[in-house]
Amino acid sequence: MTSRVPSYAPETVLVDAGRPDRRDGASVNPPIELSSTFVGSGEIDHSDYVYGRFSTPAWTPFEEALAELEHAELPGLVFGSGLAAIAAALSLVPRDGTLIMPRHCYQGSLESAGELAERSGFTLTTVDIADTAAVVNALDDVAAASAMLWIESPTNPMLEVADTPALISAARDRGILTVVDNTFATPLLQTPLDLGADVVVHSVTKYLAGHSDVVLGAAVTSSEDLHKRLHSERSLRGAIAGPFEVWLALRGLRTLSVRMERAQANAALIAERLSSHPSVVETRYPGLPGDPGHERAAAQLSGFGAVVAFCTQTAQQATAVAEAVRVWTPATSLGGVESLIERRRRNASEPESVPDGLLRLSVGIEHADDLWNDLDAALRTAHSP
Repeated sequence: MTSRVPSYAPETVLVDAGRPDRRDGASVNPPIELSSTFVGSGEIDHSDYVYGRFSTPAWTPFEEALAELEHAELPGLVFGSGLAAIAAALSLVPRDGTLIMPRHCYQGSLESAGELAERSGFTLTTVDIADTAAVVNALDDVAAASAMLWIESPTNPMLEVADTPALISAARDRGILTVVDNTFATPLLQTPLDLGADVVVHSVTKYLAGHSDVVLGAAVTSSEDLHKRLHSERSLRGAIAGPFEVWLALRGLRTLSVRMERAQANAALIAERLSSHPSVVETRYPGLPGDPGHERAAAQLSGFGAVVAFCTQTAQQATAVAEAVRVWTPATSLGGVESLIERRRRNASEPESVPDGLLRLSVGIEHADDLWNDLDAALRTAHSP
């Protein structure tokens, strides 16, 4: 693959990238490649089609499309799950090194990092990723050659916004590897490799695939060395994706722009109304002018995303809201076309700093008034005497 210099808007790339070569009679869409092994007798390169655990043309269209969206100079790497991609990125932390990670971020990232730290002996340090000075102080306290900074912004589920350009710059100045989980923002809202990040990871399950019907992950980088190491981790651990799932993900990716546009508009309306609702203690959404992360998000992102969080007074009230909705679906995960609601602390491993009554909303593409009326009715039912 040649250097990826974006020449089209991302909305066009989403539709155009990863298509077969144009010729008379050719398919417009890539086929589903179902072969597990490929013909060959020469020396093997890690990017050759040799065996389905190493690489396969079933993955190539999606991997090339994601690389183009993230402005990577090398193909992306698709994994069997978002957590598999995260685990591969975490494998880059040296055995005796230090991982600096947000105290609030994807639950699987925190759990995986904690378990890996115990096994491999590296130090896990959690920080308030929105506190730039605190993060920089943590960077100054580690040996540069053996450290990694993990950035998630906005964070899951508290929606804190990091000063991502400043943190990546600080890490690079100190020779510290930087990984950015771009699941919430997607390449439509930010492209961290352009800021100097070393690796970007995604739970493809969420917004990229967008229909709650596949479990996939991905990592992208412009570093030859890191690409080989991530590829090796995927191949040796067998964290591979099925051909049909990747084909579905590419099909879902085509509509990311229109899905995100509608979902963000819905999220902005829902957040604004929640912020003045008498039964709501606090609303978190970077698009709200009064949100702590609003100014940063407005400066750094191309949009505010489609995840909203709000707090009721008690866990019981939050559970009652989730049980009373009819248009919203009470379920974990996010990023699909349907709107989901979940009390995050129902997960025993969620950090105690996440409020008991916090509900995370993944706002979908239904009619905004239907979503609001359903949520408002559920709030009133949950808070009725």
